[in-house]
Amino acid sequence: MKDTLDPIPAEPSADQESFANRKLIRPPLNRPDHVHNNHGHNHASAERRDGGRDRDRDRGRDRSAGAPAKKTAPTEQTNAENFYYQKQMQSKTPMVIVLRDGEEVHGYIEWYDKNCIKLNRSGAANLMIYKPAIKYMFKEGENGRR
Repeated sequence: MKDTLDPIPAEPSADQESFANRKLIRPPLNRPDHVHNNHGHNHASAERRDGGRDRDRDRGRDRSAGAPAKKTAPTEQTNAENFYYQKQMQSKTPMVIVLRDGEEVHGYIEWYDKNCIKLNRSGAANLMIYKPAIKYMFKEGENGRR
């Protein structure tokens, strides 16, 4: 018959013991943006820590005057285009409009809207030009060629 050895329990290595006894220590996060990401932790204690600032900020009030406010996204509309058109219309500035196909049209801007501009030309018919058809424009007499 076979001689069998009784199983001997293996001794745990020193490395395994040191890993088993380590405890993960996390510092408390006092930043208000982490209050809602507690993953099952007590929300009441988080609200006490930040003094309810996050709740008040959601309502449009911020109790702490020294806390930096969250930056909002910039607005979509800057009105720079409208300002430029208004200025050129009021002074009846002679303009050169270069179309996407390379054609240049000369005149002054009579009016504009969201989709097109009306170019008043002397000695020729007035034009309504769709904005997507415009490559660029410049004041006549300036070196606007690119």
